[in-house]
Amino acid sequence: MAETARATGRRGRIAEGVRAYGLIAGMWIRSTMAYRVSFALTTFGNFATTALDFVAILLMFSRVDALGGYTLPEVAFLYGLSAVSFGLADLAIGSMDRLGRRVRDGTLDTLLVRPVPVLAQVAADRFGLRRLGRVVQGLLVLGYALAVLDVDWTAGRLLLMPLMLLSGAAIFCAVFVAAAAFQFVAQDASEVANAFTYGGTTMLQYPPTVFARELVRGVTFLVPLAFVNWLPASHVLGRPYPLELPGWVAFTPPLVAAACCALAGLAWRAGLRSYRSTGS
Repeated sequence: MAETARATGRRGRIAEGVRAYGLIAGMWIRSTMAYRVSFALTTFGNFATTALDFVAILLMFSRVDALGGYTLPEVAFLYGLSAVSFGLADLAIGSMDRLGRRVRDGTLDTLLVRPVPVLAQVAADRFGLRRLGRVVQGLLVLGYALAVLDVDWTAGRLLLMPLMLLSGAAIFCAVFVAAAAFQFVAQDASEVANAFTYGGTTMLQYPPTVFARELVRGVTFLVPLAFVNWLPASHVLGRPYPLELPGWVAFTPPLVAAACCALAGLAWRAGLRSYRSTGS
């Protein structure tokens, strides 16, 4: 009975958090859409800024035929998967990197006294609909790659496409939450967090063959960003797996994403319990 009550309580808290997140995000969306021209310009700016990353790749391929053994369509495929997955996570909870400032100036205290889960409040704070520009840009590159790649679309490969995008977004969300939890201790560690979020997605836009083997091991077994696109994309493209891993690992991103989210949740709760306010 006690276990059932606890499980029911957890489900209730999750539902409450999702509802609160939706209400806060909706408030910021209504605020954003009150200035539609400003929204359009900032969204286009977000689109154009992120597009420069792919322009850099195009400039590289104007001088070479392959990068680390990968052709332009294959690199575009990696780029699109990484950009869309990260863009969805950034859209959903990209505001988590503001937590350090709230910890330093004590404004986190105002969130603690509200009858709403703190994680939902921090994640939805200043919800930036303009970040859709990054998602759209990634989808365009991914669409180009799918149009020009010569892939034998088996049932397994077709199944991997939505799994990669959703699992990749969940993995990046877990990294955002874990990095925010670290800021309870470090307080001024947003750049450290950016190394794993923005830096991670930039790294995944390139083939694993251009990086040192030790780095590939690190993003496979320590911070499992390789499950966002490198490993499942290797199956889709018919490429050798990084680190000579078995073929079935291409279908494990959902499991890895679930494990990452669970660990990030534990880190968040530990960080929140350690918070002692600023004393002001």
